[in-house]
Amino acid sequence: MNRTFKVAAAVSVTGVLALAGCSGDSSADSGDTLNVVGYSVLEQANEGVINAFNDTDAGDGVTVKGSYGASGDQSRAVVAGQDADEVHLSLEPDVTRLVDEGIVAKDWKDNDTNGICTQSVVVFVVPKGNPKGIESWDDLVQPGVGIVTPNPASSGSAKWNLLAAYGSVIADGGDDAAAQDYMTKLFDNVAALPDSGRDATTAFTSGTGDVLLSYENEAILARQSGQDFDYVVPDTTLRIDNPCALTEDASDKAQDFMDFQKSEDGQKLYAETGYRPLVDVGDLTVEGANDPSNPFPEPKTLLTIDDDFNGWDEANTKYFDENDGILTKIQAEAGQ
Repeated sequence: MNRTFKVAAAVSVTGVLALAGCSGDSSADSGDTLNVVGYSVLEQANEGVINAFNDTDAGDGVTVKGSYGASGDQSRAVVAGQDADEVHLSLEPDVTRLVDEGIVAKDWKDNDTNGICTQSVVVFVVPKGNPKGIESWDDLVQPGVGIVTPNPASSGSAKWNLLAAYGSVIADGGDDAAAQDYMTKLFDNVAALPDSGRDATTAFTSGTGDVLLSYENEAILARQSGQDFDYVVPDTTLRIDNPCALTEDASDKAQDFMDFQKSEDGQKLYAETGYRPLVDVGDLTVEGANDPSNPFPEPKTLLTIDDDFNGWDEANTKYFDENDGILTKIQAEAGQ
């Protein structure tokens, strides 16, 4: 991921803080309608990608309808019957749920990107000027610091945030006991646990808390849309891999759309709204980034879910099981 990007954002993004998704009804008589079910933060970025797809031969005349919300809620909605040709969610367990229900094929990760469509990292969003000097994970657990992060019961973003925090202690030489002690202090400082990453951004920009744990792309996109805050990429952070998969009953055009999302053109559009591209997209300048000419700096320590947490199959149970998860218990004990 050591790339230099020099780019001007070309996608017009409006209303970044508005959570507005429309759940599309499946078109029984047309293979040219696609229903995309995505996590909340994805919505504005997908607008430019969908428009560009419609300008291609494969996308000409295709209607792409989107439904966006908290990732876990979106996954459960598809299980309950919501129409979906493609799911583009925050984290793998939300796709695994659909595999277990027979909605997505078991081999959904057998492709060049291992089932990933977008990528980012966990960052700290702070008020303009960073008045409390929040630069590191240690700063988050100081007295008087109010943290906003989504609720892991509904949001995939929350799970990335909390694992980044836990992993920072291990990466710094601590053991599980030290990491759990740190997470207890972190939860004691939580000021709000909104349902989704987008709701968390709204809460923070409305005046709640001193720091927001968020996706880097969400911070960049919000600044492109006029939000006046700063963000910090901590020295140790976690790479966020957002999975995408087609359903077993997907429209014939769904594969064409996914291929475009993963292409150089599609990834460049995602990069212009703050996502770290999966492929080399050339020189870019990303407005809203801390350094538009080098928008995606390499952290000193970049954790990954596979290398540092043994993959989501293990991590989701170990940390987020609704009864026995390590972080579930710490959250409950903190009264959050």
